[in-house]
Amino acid sequence: MEKIEAILRPEKLEAVKNALAAEGFIGLNVVTVTGRGVQKGVTHTGRTGEKVSIDMLPKVKLELVIKNKDREKAVNTILAAARTGVIGDGKIFITPVLEVVRVRTGERGEGAI
Repeated sequence: MEKIEAILRPEKLEAVKNALAAEGFIGLNVVTVTGRGVQKGVTHTGRTGEKVSIDMLPKVKLELVIKNKDREKAVNTILAAARTGVIGDGKIFITPVLEVVRVRTGERGEGAI
C-alpha cells in the first residue's frame, strides 16, 4: 500500500476530488495548508503602489492510501485534474504504508483501505 500526498492549488481541489472519484478513489482527506516551493511566494502591488510580498501561499494537501498497483492511475488522475502549467501547481509525494487498520472492525491490510 502507498500513501499519496498532493499539495495543490485550492481552486483545483473540486476538480481533483471529482476526477479521483470517477476513477474509483473515494476515500481521502484534505487539509488546508500554507507553504512555498520554487516560486518562493508572490509579490503584489497594492492600491497605493506599495509592493507587498507574500512568501507563504495557501494550498491544500490531499491524502489518500491506495493499493500499490493503483499508483500510476491515481497519480495520472491528479496530474490531469490539477495541472495548469504555471509555477505553483504543487507536488505529489508517494510513501510506503506498512499497515492499515479499520478502527470500526479491526480489519487490516488492503481490505481496510
